[in-house]
Amino acid sequence: MLLFKLFFAFFKIGAFSFGGGYAVLAMIQREIITSNRWITPADFVNIVAIAEMTPGPIAVNASTYVGFKIGSYAGSALATLGVILVPVAVTLLASVYFNRFKSLKQVNWILKGIRPAVLGLIAAACIDIGKISFTDLKSVFIGLAVFSGVYKFKLHPILAIVLAGFLGILMYGLL
Repeated sequence: MLLFKLFFAFFKIGAFSFGGGYAVLAMIQREIITSNRWITPADFVNIVAIAEMTPGPIAVNASTYVGFKIGSYAGSALATLGVILVPVAVTLLASVYFNRFKSLKQVNWILKGIRPAVLGLIAAACIDIGKISFTDLKSVFIGLAVFSGVYKFKLHPILAIVLAGFLGILMYGLL
């Protein structure tokens, strides 16, 4: 029963989360923390950090991690299958039919409506993760330093992660 619940939770995430990446975080958070209480908010932030450092989409990495934590290898496989099933099917269908329908004004209207919604989902996830991640002035400084480096100075994300790790060692380990 738990494995089915795990599969279905990630199936919902894969089926109803538009925008991918950070836009899906709010839905993942609701399913694995609020609805099912499988992990803590602090674990969620760690999952996001790990998912960012590993190749692949955040939703797939998170589903694989949570699935393994809840149901070992079978849980990992079922959660991952659940989260990719609908997007893979939709992508296959879209690749076949998109060129035929992309010029329809209704399709463009739908896409124009979805774009700001995706931004709203990303903003909500950022606020939730910020509440957990910013625990003191040191963490705020690290966050602002990395944000400035990436946004203003176009620092590569990998270098930003390395910089954050270095700042963490410096500020929490040495100071």
